[in-house]
Amino acid sequence: MGTRPNRMTDAPAALLPVALQAAEIASDLVRTRVPGLLTAKGDRDMASEVDHAVERAVRDYLKERTPDIAILGEEEGITGDTAGDLMWAIDPVDGTANFVRNIPLCGFSLGLIERGRPVVGVIDLPFLGTRYHAAQHTGAYLGDRRIQASMTTDLKDAIVAIGDYAVGERAEAKNRQRIALTERLAANVQRVRMLGSAAIDLAWVAEGKLDASITLSNKPWDTAAGVIIAREAGAKITDQYGTNHTFSSNATIAANHSLESVLLSLVASMYK
Repeated sequence: MGTRPNRMTDAPAALLPVALQAAEIASDLVRTRVPGLLTAKGDRDMASEVDHAVERAVRDYLKERTPDIAILGEEEGITGDTAGDLMWAIDPVDGTANFVRNIPLCGFSLGLIERGRPVVGVIDLPFLGTRYHAAQHTGAYLGDRRIQASMTTDLKDAIVAIGDYAVGERAEAKNRQRIALTERLAANVQRVRMLGSAAIDLAWVAEGKLDASITLSNKPWDTAAGVIIAREAGAKITDQYGTNHTFSSNATIAANHSLESVLLSLVASMYK
C-alpha cells in the first residue's frame, strides 16, 4: 500500500522561502528596536521585550503561511498540531545576554524539524549583516555563496567554540562538567571560544570560521537551524556519544569530518 505524498515533507526546500521571509521580519525588529524591559526566566536568565515581539511576529507569519505546522518557540512554548511530522523551532534572539549589552554576537534562528531531524534552517545575524540558510540535500549558504566546513586536520590547529556555562537548576553540577571540558580543550586545541550563541557557533562551523563547536545541551530552538546548516556544509553533528544528532539529543557536537573522532573521544572521557 503506497503512502500519500506530502509536498512539504517530500521537498522541504519548498518551505525555505517562508523561513527566509520570517528571518527578514525578525531581523528588521531586532535592528530597529531597543531591548526594552527584561523579564526574568529563573536564575540569571532573561528575555527582552524584543525576544517576545520577534517571536509573536514570526509566529503570526508562520501561522498564516503554514497553518498546519506546529510551532515551538523559546518564549511561548509549542502550539498547533503536535501530532504532525513537521514543526518550526524559533529562537527570536539567540544570545539575549549579548543583545542587551550591545554585543553584536546574537541572532535569529528558525529551523523546520521533520520527525526529530531539522530539514530547513535559517540563521540571521542582524548586527553582522549575515544570513545563513540550508535545506536538506541542497547545500548550505551564506547569502548566495555556498559554504563548507573547514579542512583542519590536526586538533592542535583547531579553534573550538563551547556553549555557555549553565545557569539555573543544577548549574553547579553542570558547570563542573563544562569546566572539565574547557580544561581538556585548552590543553589540546589552538584556541577555545565562548561566543554566547549556539546559532552562531553552528553557523560558523558551517562557514569554516570555527573547526568545531561543543554544546553540552540541546534546546531545539537554539540548535535546529544550525544543525541542518552545518550538516549541509559537510560537518558531522552528533551527541556526546557520537550518535547522530536529533531533537532528543542531550548534547550538540559539530565538527569537520577530520576532527570528529578525536573530539568525541575527548568529550567521551568526561562521561567515564
